[in-house]
Amino acid sequence: MLVLVSPKDLIEAMEAIEGGADIIDVKNPAEGSLGANFPWVIREVASIARRFKKEVSATTGDLPFKPGTASLAALGAAIAGADYVKIGLYGVKNEDEAEEMVKAVVKAVKDYDDAKRVVIAGYGDFYRINSIDPLKLPKISAKHGADVVMVDTAIKDGTSIFDHMKLENMREFVKMARENGMSCALAGNLGWNHLETLKELSPDIIGVRTMVCESGRNSKIKRELVKKLKELVS
Repeated sequence: MLVLVSPKDLIEAMEAIEGGADIIDVKNPAEGSLGANFPWVIREVASIARRFKKEVSATTGDLPFKPGTASLAALGAAIAGADYVKIGLYGVKNEDEAEEMVKAVVKAVKDYDDAKRVVIAGYGDFYRINSIDPLKLPKISAKHGADVVMVDTAIKDGTSIFDHMKLENMREFVKMARENGMSCALAGNLGWNHLETLKELSPDIIGVRTMVCESGRNSKIKRELVKKLKELVS
């Protein structure tokens, strides 16, 4: 499993890099689960990360159903230097809306640079925000050429993905991603007590922030915790 760590600035990015994270995922926690950071922050982190041969991911927000807005945000993240461009289908209610969003975002990114990877993120607590069931996303995402499908939690209230998705549904999510030729990622307040279960589920990527912060999601990422996580999942 690759370890994706989500810093909010260059200082935290260096902690993640020095700790050995595989993917540096630039986000802005103040703007939500997949809150978007500024283009200049993505550019700065990408410039440093490449010196250490690290790939960079960038979130574009917990997005409403606005395919034009989503595609423009995705292109901005790609131009700023993200290798992985991640969109959260927060305001997407059904499969038709998901099709429009995914198709628009993939076209925007791939027309700019086909080597960039598009990450489609749903939410394990979808029922709390009236959003689409993430189990419907692997097939739709693959159909329109996305590269990675992900599940996270929308509401950051201390609960984890395991509080909102049944284990069999998480297994099915991973299986469906693979059957559709995609990589899969699991996130959502993952904790140290979840590591054995995550190894059994065996996603391609696990996404963390709180787990490697000194005292909660809004504190600072510490390289020692990133290093510990890498050692435990290796």
